[in-house]
Amino acid sequence: MTGETPRREAAEQLALTLVGAGMQRMAARTIAAFLFTEQESLTAGDLADELGVSAGSVSGAVKMVAQMGLIERIYVAGSRREHFRMRDNAWTTLYSRQHSVVDDVLNAVQKGVEAVEPGLAHERLTYMRDFYAFLLNEAPMLVERFEQQRRGGSRP
Repeated sequence: MTGETPRREAAEQLALTLVGAGMQRMAARTIAAFLFTEQESLTAGDLADELGVSAGSVSGAVKMVAQMGLIERIYVAGSRREHFRMRDNAWTTLYSRQHSVVDDVLNAVQKGVEAVEPGLAHERLTYMRDFYAFLLNEAPMLVERFEQQRRGGSRP
């Protein structure tokens, strides 16, 4: 297939970048496979073939990527195999799930602010709390602006 090597190289480069950002290698390669495929859905077998690994080795990665909210299981008529596809709003879904993690961090930092006396630790914790509170307040508006921009057809 023409262009297959550049496509595979770009997918592997994206996966390596995600690994560098802290993601597990097989999960990163799985995300890249979903992003770069022209197929509507993929099975574990499809992923194994694409990535050159055993079907068993992708099962944990599929589960992790599904838990992240990036892919979802779908029904495919006539198939007995599980099919997965990239969610339409995968990145805003992922961001929304990370929002709850930020909320947990904010709550823990607030307890820290309350637990220390005025001083350097209090200043650092207060700064962190204020930063995360700002992010939580601004995030929904950013997502909405992004969605409006996408609907309007303009690109960032």
